[in-house]
Amino acid sequence: MIFNSYASLSKNEKLTPYTFESEEPGPMDCRIKVTTCGICHSDLHMIENNWRISKYPLVPGHEVVGRIVEVGKMVHHLKVGDRVGVGWQSEACMECPDCLRGDENLCSENKATIVGRHGGFADHIQVDSRFAFKIPDAIDSIHASPLLCAGITVYSALVSAGMGSGGRVGVIGVGGLGHLAIQFASKLGNRVTAFTTSPDKAEFAVNLGAHDVVLNPTSKDQLREKCNIILNTTHNDLDWSYFLNQLDSDGTLSFVGVPASPLKIHVGQLLAKRKKITASPIGGRFIMNEMLRISAEHEIFPVVEEFSKDEINLAIEKVKNNSIRYRAVVDFRK
Repeated sequence: MIFNSYASLSKNEKLTPYTFESEEPGPMDCRIKVTTCGICHSDLHMIENNWRISKYPLVPGHEVVGRIVEVGKMVHHLKVGDRVGVGWQSEACMECPDCLRGDENLCSENKATIVGRHGGFADHIQVDSRFAFKIPDAIDSIHASPLLCAGITVYSALVSAGMGSGGRVGVIGVGGLGHLAIQFASKLGNRVTAFTTSPDKAEFAVNLGAHDVVLNPTSKDQLREKCNIILNTTHNDLDWSYFLNQLDSDGTLSFVGVPASPLKIHVGQLLAKRKKITASPIGGRFIMNEMLRISAEHEIFPVVEEFSKDEINLAIEKVKNNSIRYRAVVDFRK
């Protein structure tokens, strides 16, 4: 089958129309007709080969939503016509201890949707059906796309850090990741503090469900009630000692944003109150389905800017310039 796509033909080139022939579906594969696909900074890193793993022509796109048009002979949990989504991960060994306990995202043999294969900026995509997730009816495709990467990233990190209900959660940054983290934490019954440097985002954070906002945090801005979890969603080098001081006993500082510089932390800051520092990559299949269900039940949706497929390079440029509020989604039906 011939797939029509948009590809970067060499490092850092704008996307241009590109056709390629897909392999025949394997027994566990499915083919999906793409309707929407979000744009993530990871797509930019791949286009620019910042991680030195890109192969060209490169078809980006790993926040994919569409309808199944074909399934392999051993696929029984999905059928033609189902609306599904595909995120960053598209394969795992399914046999190692991580996979067997539902942490396929930690599998040493895991494969990404746009590394060594073509992604979702196309009319169709073919993946292992076990990494195609049914989208609840209550979530439209435009909103579903960013949940498959940004949504699962923050939700999985919060859960792995111990978030339940009735706790106190801090979120550093009110951007593409942070604005979803605030919603998950707040709508699941936690008191949320947002940390930001932007006055307009401070007001926005409150509208999303944040109970408190610390604008331009400094050492004088000490929380009256310390947090159980603080999630960093930014890529900035910040005063991590300050944020550790805002944690209660047994509190966790979790990273999904990756600062440019190594962390400089004195172990004494962790020792006195048994605090922890951790990081989290996306999420396994169980928690992906849980995240989608919770998003539908609690109406946790990303704020998006929509683009037609003809505007795909404009959308990429806006993501690169950090001028998107707050996630970019390409509608391939337009």
